[in-house]
Amino acid sequence: MEYRTLGKTGLKISRMGFGGIPIQKIDEEGTKKLLHAMAEKGINYIDSARGYTVSEQYIGYGLEGIRDKFVLATKSMSRTKEAMAADIETSLGNFRTDYIDLYQVHNPSMEQLDQVIGEGGALEALMEAKAAGTIGHIGLTAHSTAVFERALELDWVETIMFPYNIVEQQGAELIHKCAEKNIGFIDMKPLAGGAIEDGTLALRYVCSNPDVTVVIPGMAEIRELDENMAACSNAAPLTEEELAKMDKVREQLGNDFCRRCNYCAPCTVGINIPSVFLFAGYLQRYDLADWAKERYSTLKVKASACIGCGKCEPRCPYHLPIREKLKVCAKDMGE
Repeated sequence: MEYRTLGKTGLKISRMGFGGIPIQKIDEEGTKKLLHAMAEKGINYIDSARGYTVSEQYIGYGLEGIRDKFVLATKSMSRTKEAMAADIETSLGNFRTDYIDLYQVHNPSMEQLDQVIGEGGALEALMEAKAAGTIGHIGLTAHSTAVFERALELDWVETIMFPYNIVEQQGAELIHKCAEKNIGFIDMKPLAGGAIEDGTLALRYVCSNPDVTVVIPGMAEIRELDENMAACSNAAPLTEEELAKMDKVREQLGNDFCRRCNYCAPCTVGINIPSVFLFAGYLQRYDLADWAKERYSTLKVKASACIGCGKCEPRCPYHLPIREKLKVCAKDMGE
C-alpha cells in the first residue's frame, strides 16, 4: 500500500482509506473484524460522520486496542459554535478516544459557510478543540464546485473532500489546485455512490490521478476490502482496454446520472433536485432505506411537489430526464 502526506496536516496516510457509510448495514463485531483486517493490511485512514447513524459507534467499538494504528476523521453538519462543540464531544464519546485527527465541516452551502466562519459559528468550536488537542486538524467537505473553490482560499482549511470518479470530473481542476496549495484532497464517492458497478475500474481511475491524496470507498465486508486494496495497490498505467471501458461507463451513465452541478436550479417550486437524487441514491444503490428517508425528510420541498414544468431539463448539461427521475424518487421515498 502506497502512503501519502495529507497536505498541510503532515499526517502519513494510506492511499486507500475506509469510508464509513456502509457499515450501518452490519454490526459492531463485523466492524471490528473489518478494522482489524485493515490494520493488518496497512490501511490507516478512517472516515465517518455524525450523520451516519451508528457508524461512529461501531468504529469506536472496533478501534478498542488498535486506535493508535489509525488516522481518524469525521465530520459534522453543525453550523454554530454551540452545536459543533456538542458534536465534537459526541464524536469523541462514540469513538471511545480522547482525540480525533481530522474534524470536517460537512457539506455547507455558501450561505452556511458564512455562518460557520462568522461570529458564534462552528469554526470557533473547531479552533478551540484544536487548541485543546481534542482534534488535530480541520477540513471541509463539499458537493458544490463553488464551495470547493471558496474553501481553497480559506487558510484554516487543511483538507477538502469532494466527489471525483469516472463520471464526475467537475472538480478535476480544483483538485489540482489542492495539490498546488498543499491541501489534502480526500476523494469521496469513487464508485459514484454505487452507480459504477466495476469497483476495480473505478478505483484504478481515481488512483491514476496523482493529485488525489486518499480515496475512501465504502466497505462492509472483508471481500470488498481485499478487492479494493488490490485495485488501489496496482500502480500500473491505465491500459487502452481500461480506458475504453471507462468511456463505456460514461456513455451508459451519461443520460441517467446526476453530477450535482446544480445547473438545473432554480426549481419553479423550490425542489433541491441534486439533494433529492443524492438521498434517493442511498436507498436505490446502497440499500440504506431508513437513513436515506431520514435525510430526505429534512428537505423542505419533496420530489412529489414537481409540477412538471420542465424548466430544469434544458439547463442540465447531461440532458437528464429530471421530471421522470423525480417521479421515481417520490415513489421510492413515499412523498
